[in-house]
Amino acid sequence: MPVQKPNEPKPGTPAKPEGRKPWKKKTPAEIVIEQADRLKAEIAEDEEQLKAKKRQLQKFEEAKKIFETN
Repeated sequence: MPVQKPNEPKPGTPAKPEGRKPWKKKTPAEIVIEQADRLKAEIAEDEEQLKAKKRQLQKFEEAKKIFETN
């Protein structure tokens, strides 16, 4: 007969993680709404990155004009 260590759980008893929330089943409508919200957030982030890149391009275009005049 194998000897069990005192800190190991007994076989057959599931070990529950303490930090996790219980699983909640979502309806198809909730899933679609969540995906739409996620896409909106990604689009907003991408638009901010695009604005930053356009500003950077504008600065490079101004620098290009300076170098071409000299």
